[in-house]
This record gives sequence, structure tokens and C-alpha cells, in this order.
Amino acid sequence: MPPFPSQAEVEETLKRIQSQNGVQGIIIVNTEGIPIKTTLDNASTVQYAGLIHQLVMKARSTVRDIDPQNDLTFLRVRSKKNEIMIAPDKDAFSNKTSFLLY
Repeated sequence: MPPFPSQAEVEETLKRIQSQNGVQGIIIVNTEGIPIKTTLDNASTVQYAGLIHQLVMKARSTVRDIDPQNDLTFLRVRSKKNEIMIAPDKDAFSNKTSFLLY
């Protein structure tokens, strides 16, 4: 099992992702959907975190209903204006879900 990244490594990764062309924001939430790290304003963070958390829980449930041995590893939602990429973390110690808004 690889070691957890340091806080500095996490910050560097977030800066690198945020600097990519088109990235509007990054949000990391805990298993309850509560934001623990964000680059968006508070109102946007709360709105996205709540709605995306519901979507992830429903998508994960659907995947498991189809095959109980399977799990959601990545979810991508594209609309006419934006794209949201969601990477639920399966690690029992971190209990985080992160998503990017393009």
C-alpha cells in the first residue's frame, strides 16, 4: 500500500490541476459530502458539493445493484457549458471524494 501524500504534495497537485486550461475549480468532500478543500467561492462550493454528493451516491448504488462485486471508480458529467469529473476515493482511511469543474 503506497504511503499517503503529504499536505505539501496535495497542495502542489491541486495547484497543478487548477492551472490547467479550462479548470474552474476543485472541490474535495468527505463521505458525507461536506467540503474539506475547495478553490471555489463558498456559495458555489456548497451548491456543487451537495448536488454532486447525491449524484455520486446514486451512481455508486446503481453500479453495485448491477454487480455487488463492483464499485464506482470515476464519473464524468458533460453538459453544454461545463464538464464535471468525479473521482471517489476507495481508500478506507481517507474517505474523500474529489471533483473538478471544467
